[in-house]
Amino acid sequence: MITILNRQRKHPVRIRAFERLLGDLARTYRLADPEVSLAFVGERAIRTLNRKFMKKDKPTDVLSFPLGEKGPDGKYYLGDIVIAVPVAARQAREKGHGLDRELRLLAIHGFLHLLGYDHFAGIEKEERKAHRRHLA
Repeated sequence: MITILNRQRKHPVRIRAFERLLGDLARTYRLADPEVSLAFVGERAIRTLNRKFMKKDKPTDVLSFPLGEKGPDGKYYLGDIVIAVPVAARQAREKGHGLDRELRLLAIHGFLHLLGYDHFAGIEKEERKAHRRHLA
């Protein structure tokens, strides 16, 4: 099951589009109905999470919390993705594209982290492939 939470109010987020995106990613990587959540939050929330879990006392754009295990209920728990919408909005302006595109890029990035890709083991190459498939 894919769960999308919008915990910020300043920027509209197309919830259904992100449900479809995560569902498409799950099918692409052959995951049968994984439990995954995506939360859109403000700067204060992401800073708190970044400080607590990454030991960095500053806001960031996206955090991923992989689980990657089967629960006692038999479901496969992939993990959680948290995106800071205000940070994404600034990045979108700097890159010259829309907020929706930036949020989609970050969701893909976070999803790949849940799958075990990291910045030292090929996430950039995998992101390029995912962008071609899911952002065209």
